[in-house]
Amino acid sequence: MSAITDARAPSKGRPLRPVPMLIFGSRWLQLPLYIGLIVAQGIYVVLFIKELFHLFMHSFDFSEQQIMLAVLGLIDVVMISNLLVMVIVGGYETFVSRLNLQGHPDEPEWLSHVNASVLKIKLAMAIIGISSIHLLRTFIEAGGLTSGKTLYTETGVMWQTIIHCVFILSAIGIAMVDKLSNASIEGARQQAEH
Repeated sequence: MSAITDARAPSKGRPLRPVPMLIFGSRWLQLPLYIGLIVAQGIYVVLFIKELFHLFMHSFDFSEQQIMLAVLGLIDVVMISNLLVMVIVGGYETFVSRLNLQGHPDEPEWLSHVNASVLKIKLAMAIIGISSIHLLRTFIEAGGLTSGKTLYTETGVMWQTIIHCVFILSAIGIAMVDKLSNASIEGARQQAEH
């Protein structure tokens, strides 16, 4: 180990000084935020059950397009729920405290290598998936009438498409920056070894 690495290595027996302990302990202020997201997850479960019941009750009255839109709505709820799980589990594990799930049969595969940059990329991909569902619903509903009014204007569809493309470009940018920073870290590590 180099002198720099030795200086940064945590001392297991020595307690932290008060200010570093306060700063490090402040991460627990995020706990109520994650609990709030768990409550939001419960609300999404109720919404899913309500939408599923609505689909079941009207499945014989609905056209194929209406059933497709209802199923896309269910998929949208599931994808947002998946996003919540990633934020809750990954965020807590990354920023608050370890969950110590090693060896648990239900440990998410992605959790073993999660860090802030991996979490950002996964969240960006989830947002693109949710945006894709919304855009698909828009394309299906475009030109449809509700109460005599058009649901989407041509300009509205165009802006949704542009926003979706911006999400995709942002995710590509995040992934490229992450790849470049990992490559530079790996290069510095290899240079230090020689």
